[in-house]
Amino acid sequence: MTDSFLAKENEVLVESEKLLTDTPELVRPDVYAKLIADYGRLLKNFSRMIRISDRNELRLQAVSDELEIEKKKLEGVADQLAKYLPRQIYDSIFKGDQSLEIKTQRKLLTVFFSDIQGFTQISSVIQPEVLTHYINAYFSEMSDIAAKYGGTIDKYIGDAMMVFFGDPDSRGPQEDALACVRMAYEMQERLAELHIQWQREGLQYPFITRIGINTGYCNVGNFGSHSRMAYTILGGEVNLAARIESKCEPGGVLISHETYAQVKDFVEVAERDLLELKGIPMPIKTYAIVKVSDTNRSHTSELRLDLKGLDKMVVKPGNLSMPDRLSLVARLRDMANTLEGIQSHD
Repeated sequence: MTDSFLAKENEVLVESEKLLTDTPELVRPDVYAKLIADYGRLLKNFSRMIRISDRNELRLQAVSDELEIEKKKLEGVADQLAKYLPRQIYDSIFKGDQSLEIKTQRKLLTVFFSDIQGFTQISSVIQPEVLTHYINAYFSEMSDIAAKYGGTIDKYIGDAMMVFFGDPDSRGPQEDALACVRMAYEMQERLAELHIQWQREGLQYPFITRIGINTGYCNVGNFGSHSRMAYTILGGEVNLAARIESKCEPGGVLISHETYAQVKDFVEVAERDLLELKGIPMPIKTYAIVKVSDTNRSHTSELRLDLKGLDKMVVKPGNLSMPDRLSLVARLRDMANTLEGIQSHD
């Protein structure tokens, strides 16, 4: 780089020296020689500076390349860490919004618990590799739905899943509770579809989940020690959500009265008998979700279908539980897909 950059200067110096040698009578030799010497020294110093600059540039480029490699490594590690933390907590930590000290605060949250009915028995009769495949598929599907509704996934405990709404971001108590209930309903809706798909793949025992939801004040933040912490929630309302989940019918969603008060304008429910729950001093009023609407509730008393080649079918939505409703919807969709496949094949 140096030689090419100073090519013109070197050419001038050579021509000047040649002029002094060939036609000394045209210039005063002493003055001209001094000028050439000074110019030569200046050119050498300038050339030396450029070579130093070139070396520094190479060093800086090497450092930049190393930093880029380290940056990619850190990004890879960060991406891996993101899989061990709730997305909302991960984002707030890397933005500098989340404190890393052991500290909690009290917030109004809506808490979700789910587990798979009879999972212990299922795991004893299914090969571990098969079980691993389907439990990972199950959690992936449920986690995608939780992310869609903005839920903070607290943890997976065996076959159980814990999610909460209202921290670190909140859209207000009603919107948080409604997002949680809609999430739960869509999870059961998706599972009804997956039951059909997985049954075709050979899964003999379907994953039928129970879901419990409660709204109340909880302590949320960093719990643990200075060497190891977990961002989670604690409190009686968390325990109540877990107890409600244990009393839910398989395939259903059971919510507390506190949650129902927040979402009552958007759900159809069946009120359950008061529950006596272990560790809870007072009987608890709960409601089983029948249907969730995007707008205020509407009620259809009866649905009829009478087509050629099809026995008359009458469905009374009010008589269907949520699991039965979702199972019927999934099977009707599956039948429609099958019919569409037959028609397109014809």
